[in-house]
Amino acid sequence: MKSSMNDIAAFVAVAKAGGFREAARVENISASRLSDAIRRLEGALGVRLFHRNTRSVVLTEVGVVLLERMNPIMSEFDSALDMVNLYRDKPAGKLRLNVPVSAVKLILPAIVPAFLEAYPDIELEVTAESNVINIIDAGFDAGIRYDERLEQDMIAVPIGPRQQRYALAAAPKLLDRLGRPTHPHDLLNYPCLTGRLRSGVANTWEFEKDNKITEIKVSGPLVVNIGSAVDLAVDAAVAGTGVVYLFEEWLQPYFDSGQLEPILDTWWLSFSGPYLYYSGRRLVPTPLRTFIDFIKDMNKE
Repeated sequence: MKSSMNDIAAFVAVAKAGGFREAARVENISASRLSDAIRRLEGALGVRLFHRNTRSVVLTEVGVVLLERMNPIMSEFDSALDMVNLYRDKPAGKLRLNVPVSAVKLILPAIVPAFLEAYPDIELEVTAESNVINIIDAGFDAGIRYDERLEQDMIAVPIGPRQQRYALAAAPKLLDRLGRPTHPHDLLNYPCLTGRLRSGVANTWEFEKDNKITEIKVSGPLVVNIGSAVDLAVDAAVAGTGVVYLFEEWLQPYFDSGQLEPILDTWWLSFSGPYLYYSGRRLVPTPLRTFIDFIKDMNKE
């Protein structure tokens, strides 16, 4: 019995992506081709590898066993192909990153253009989302997260500014009407523009002064998805709808233009900057190694 390596690769791709559409997007091939490959593989093996219906694609028991055995084999296969990069003038290949929306806004713009100019044969794919995932299971080479969200068995490399702050701001016209708060607890009397994680958990606003943390559970007329809908909260704050709490760098252009006014800046909470992280248990593919070295060189400057 022989099975095509392409069909096996299709099986691994669909299993990791959790469906044909997502696997097709990741692999940049049609979902119908993936479906045909799975059908051929199941026919050759004589077993079903997936339970499929109109809403979901779930591995069968034998599918789970096969995936566990194939993961290290496919990793070694990819590493063998990656050896070709040693014979190129410049590194090549695909690099897939999973990052928070804040990194797309504040971290990567200072890195990506210069990196792609230096290594034009590397294809960089960036997926931005705020929910924490297992980057290996999802098929990513690396991720960007803050230290409290790093997964186990990961190697972390500093990326971007090493110190950041959460800032508080509102439109001057709103503050002229309601007055300017002097303590975080005053925010309980202000309309606040809040965020909620995909899990449904609402974020708490934290402040720090004299090494003491103050947490405030605020409320207001607008709640946005943390990450993808944050710019809506900023626009609402500029319009005078309420008070916004966000990364200082995100709000700085609005401070510079006068559209937003800093509030309680002596209470702003500082925190350490983000990290690029990747598995310490797998061989590092050349595009990722190149990106890591590029970041380390930037950190030295």
